[in-house]
Amino acid sequence: MGCFRVTAKQFGCLGISVASCLLTVVALLTLFPIQGQAVQGPPRNRPDSAALQGSVRDSTGHPVVGATVYLQVKDYTQILSAHADANGSYRFSGLREGIYMLRVEMAGYIEATVGPCILGPKEAKRLDLTLEPAKGPQASSLSKPGEGPPEFFDEPQFTVAGVTDGTNLGGHGSNTIVRTKESLAKDIASLSVSGDKPSASSLPPASSVSVDPAEMTLRAIAEREPGSFDANHRLGKLLIDRGKAPEAVVYLERASQVNSANYENSYLLALAYADAGQYQQARTNVRALLTAQEKAQPSFTQQDQAELHHLLGDIAEKVGDPLEAVREYQSAAQLNASEPNFFDWGAELLLHRAAEPAIEVFSKGSRLFPRSPRMLVALGVAWYSNGSYDQAAKRLCEASDLNPGDPQPYLFLGKIQSVETSQSECSVERLQRFAKLQPENALANYYYGVNLWKRRKGPDDGETVAQAESRLRRAVQLDPNLGVGFLQLGVLYSERKDFARAISSYQDAIHASPQLEEAHYRLAQIYKRSGDKLKADEELQRYNQISKSKDEEVERERRESRQFVYTLRSPASGAQSR
Repeated sequence: MGCFRVTAKQFGCLGISVASCLLTVVALLTLFPIQGQAVQGPPRNRPDSAALQGSVRDSTGHPVVGATVYLQVKDYTQILSAHADANGSYRFSGLREGIYMLRVEMAGYIEATVGPCILGPKEAKRLDLTLEPAKGPQASSLSKPGEGPPEFFDEPQFTVAGVTDGTNLGGHGSNTIVRTKESLAKDIASLSVSGDKPSASSLPPASSVSVDPAEMTLRAIAEREPGSFDANHRLGKLLIDRGKAPEAVVYLERASQVNSANYENSYLLALAYADAGQYQQARTNVRALLTAQEKAQPSFTQQDQAELHHLLGDIAEKVGDPLEAVREYQSAAQLNASEPNFFDWGAELLLHRAAEPAIEVFSKGSRLFPRSPRMLVALGVAWYSNGSYDQAAKRLCEASDLNPGDPQPYLFLGKIQSVETSQSECSVERLQRFAKLQPENALANYYYGVNLWKRRKGPDDGETVAQAESRLRRAVQLDPNLGVGFLQLGVLYSERKDFARAISSYQDAIHASPQLEEAHYRLAQIYKRSGDKLKADEELQRYNQISKSKDEEVERERRESRQFVYTLRSPASGAQSR
């Protein structure tokens, strides 16, 4: 079946009215039925969910494999992304009704933007995109299968030589700052996605997805035709997408017995093994697939090789071998310099406290994918882990500017500034914007309130203190379980010497977050000041118990974690910019 191709120039909504553009988009999108596999999207199983799919091709009609497709949802807090598969296809499913913008990027091509696009309840629309080759230096980064590795900026200026125990955190600062750095690194790792194919680390739990009509239909076909490759492969693929890897293994193995040479089925089988916890079998299958496919050149593309190395990296991380994991992620990024491959390589380095190499990787990734907010967020966190608050704030502010409606960069920025004494100018402006854009977001109000409080000129700066109090009160009103919000209100009232309200706020903080040790400590100090020694001792004892428990937990995690040992090759590396 034929399809329309839309270039950025043809369909960028430039020079025409928004209304005309909307009508054009809707007319085009309603012409095609839905096909293909679900990739990713907001929570599934909505009875009125919609879907958007299509293909990405170049001006000659060839698929642009690995192109990154971003879906921006108006009034929704997430930017969705997918990557064009071997056929150039992408798909977003489980979408809610709304107005969407679509953007597609690929090294060596001119970025294309399409929209706005209206999706109604239960609608399934198709939009095919054409990318035009970039002129000049950008074009050199595009390579064709069989022509060798894609151009890769330059060789990394670091070498990860091994791992050691995680008791040596490196860096300086209070326990609160160190804990924050570790927490942020984990948060960055949680942002990892694997594009248009599910990965062992990104699948939803099986219990979160119930049997649906499509699954029931495919099960019936597979039972009726147990020797059919297509029936078993399609069901296995669907079960993988539903997070039911152990069940998927059965059907993908059947399909493999019928046609062991099918690459997609072999890859999905290895993925199913990994997600089912059969890591050795998964690793064996991937390595065998690499060997077999390398012999099948030129049909085996660099994207295929990168995909397999990335899966090996996922498996290595799962079995506790971070050294192998980071090397596999690096191989994937060098074979296919895609945004997910760069991000996962950098995230692995950061997770195991190699901040300087992570800065280098995220810096390169940010230059290659300048419109990737999470790459800039990760770069900011890497700088913070390396001890540079100013650099961290700058990158996070830049990330928030890429898509002001996305809360993610603000949340990272807010978490950092909440434990720092100084406040960067850009963080002041961006957190104010966050609160203005999302007035019903409790954290937006909380972080802006903290920012205002830290910028006050003293107890006599009544205007700023009043604004901070207003924001903090709004935050706990929106989220009564926001213990840190009540805690900050208690601090504010204590400075004002309104001890009765301070006590009430600290008690509310403890009720919302019983393990918030600072609330116990500050409450103990007020009780001590008022002469209530018994209550003061009780709160101080609770504070000591919680602090000891948290310190023991941190030590346990440090002992269990592995930290990279690395060397820097060049004095011009990111390590010098502290």
